[in-house]
Amino acid sequence: MMKLRPGSGKTTPPAPPEADEQLAIPEDGEGARMGFFDHLDELRQRLFKAVIALVIGTLVGVAVAAPVLEFLNQPYGRPFIVLDPTGSVVQYFRVALLVGAILSIPVSTYQVLMFIVPGLTSKEKRILLYCIPPVTLLFLVGVAFAWFILIPPALNFLEGFQEQLFRAEWSADRYLGFVTSLLFWMGVAFETPLVFFVLSILGIVTARPLIQNWRIAIVGASIAAAVITPTVDPVNMLLVIAPLLALYVLSIFLVYVGSRLNRAEG
Repeated sequence: MMKLRPGSGKTTPPAPPEADEQLAIPEDGEGARMGFFDHLDELRQRLFKAVIALVIGTLVGVAVAAPVLEFLNQPYGRPFIVLDPTGSVVQYFRVALLVGAILSIPVSTYQVLMFIVPGLTSKEKRILLYCIPPVTLLFLVGVAFAWFILIPPALNFLEGFQEQLFRAEWSADRYLGFVTSLLFWMGVAFETPLVFFVLSILGIVTARPLIQNWRIAIVGASIAAAVITPTVDPVNMLLVIAPLLALYVLSIFLVYVGSRLNRAEG
């Protein structure tokens, strides 16, 4: 309100509001509030872009599916058997889709992060965006590990198991399903240390609970090994369990480092 100055007919303007009464500028992540349908629309756009990247990657996969199939066929060493008229076509495009999915990992990861980061602080945004290249690299490292370390002994065991009673003649869908599943899930498993590291920097995970739950980790690694590889012999199971447990130990170390970084910046 305008106030009258004592002894004069002049008015004085109201005093400016105190600093604590002024509107505070929202911190990072606090001003990025959207309605429910706005979130759905944002999610739709991000998914659409990820699907477009998958389609483009699959088109590239169609062009290179033949040499990739020849590469995947090397451990088997003879032509695949198809049991239905469309079997060869289905497996060809199955490999093309796998190649497309691998090529689209950076774009898909970026779209997921862009859906999340509006509600995060600047530091959290930087951390997540810096993780895009390592995610792809670790996936490829896991694929290479599965191809060069896990698959050869697994196939040798399966092909030589009771060979006086069974002749190994594998169909294309069974063989490619086994190989591609092992490649994919080992690629995913190799990404877990980076995931834990990011969560520790964000202050969500600490090393102590991971150390205390080591027994659960062993059981989980055994179950994961049984799912990833269909072989039941101890050698191949150990070939899968050992890297999973090594990745768990590496995750504990990275979580410890990330927690220290989080406290130092806090």
